[in-house]
Amino acid sequence: MPALCRDCLTEFDAGSRCPRCRSPRILAHEELFDLSIAHMDCDAFYASVEKRDNPDLADKPLIIGGGRRGVVSTACYVARIRGVRSAMPMFKALKLCPDAVIVKPRMEAYVEASRAIRALMEELTPAIEPLSLDEAFLDLTGTARLHGHPPAVMLARLVKRMRDELGLSGSIGLSHNKFLAKIASDLDKPRGFSVIGKAETEDFLRPKPVRMIWGVGASMQAALEKAGISTFEDLLRWDQTDLTQRFGSMGLRLWHLARGEDHRRVSAHSPVKSISNETTFSEDITDTDLLDGHLWRMCEKVSDRAKAKGLAGRVVTLKLKRSDFSLITRRTSLTDPTQIADRIYRTARGLFDQVGDRGPYRLLGAGISDLRSADGADLSADLLDPAGVKRAQAERATDAIRHRFGAGAILKGRALR
Repeated sequence: MPALCRDCLTEFDAGSRCPRCRSPRILAHEELFDLSIAHMDCDAFYASVEKRDNPDLADKPLIIGGGRRGVVSTACYVARIRGVRSAMPMFKALKLCPDAVIVKPRMEAYVEASRAIRALMEELTPAIEPLSLDEAFLDLTGTARLHGHPPAVMLARLVKRMRDELGLSGSIGLSHNKFLAKIASDLDKPRGFSVIGKAETEDFLRPKPVRMIWGVGASMQAALEKAGISTFEDLLRWDQTDLTQRFGSMGLRLWHLARGEDHRRVSAHSPVKSISNETTFSEDITDTDLLDGHLWRMCEKVSDRAKAKGLAGRVVTLKLKRSDFSLITRRTSLTDPTQIADRIYRTARGLFDQVGDRGPYRLLGAGISDLRSADGADLSADLLDPAGVKRAQAERATDAIRHRFGAGAILKGRALR
């Protein structure tokens, strides 16, 4: 059976240890050197960047997020073991992990680290499809002749270089399509490398829960369970026609995924259509002030990502999900595109006020779409908001200060709600 040492990258026949360096970190699989579609997902990315930049945090439970009344953006694995999760209220996270160190997000540091990782990926293949700052699909089909090694070896080398040169770790999923590669990358985190081959696909998927499917959220899962579908094996009992009639285009997608079929290509040039951020709360929320704080932080994240990509959006969207899983979506078009957090927030808050429903809500999200280059954005005054240009100028001055002195140098009061 083909095998690979993940420490020294030696290729050999399967064994319990590497014949060269004696490392037990062995990866062995019948199709190991035949597969070429991968998903790389960084391990607790924000927290890993903070621990790399501040070695004093190395062994401590670390939470990235706001103050005591804020929420958790992400947490290191030490804190996760104690039950801390993304989007959890900070007071609850601190009850679970009272000795945690809390650090405010530094988006500029995360963007810089993401670019460094992307540069390493580009040495392997031009076929890279980023999903966020910390994860991407890679297609290494046909690269073995170029590199002199099969894709599995080059992927192991990628995460080894990330660790050695950047001080960051990632997990790899390797398979024959994007759907299975993304599933595989989550099987053995952190610092994992998992393989799902063609021959084992149906047997692997059959007992797995359908919630494993990317895009099947709580409401879709509830609808599937109502139809008697909780596992892939349940899906396999349905005809394609019946699934499509019941669930529309999603039903057709489910029919193919139940059989491990995914014909989407890794697209390096897919244009970004929207930028959004959403949070599912650990407990339903009715408090408008608390929701307002969440909304501001989301709009700030959307703004940060838009600025990092040099994009601005003309459509602002608000997304709400009630405790009964019913979804509310509101959107409005601006007179000109924006990437300013203040403007995105004020527009989204206006949409929230128009809803007139006090919840409780289990999910809140905000985003921008109809994207274009940010050149010239937010420079002209809005007749309905003449002070908008001054606030945009103040925000850009704030960005410059944060870039120099850190993300916590200046905070809006509403960010602490």
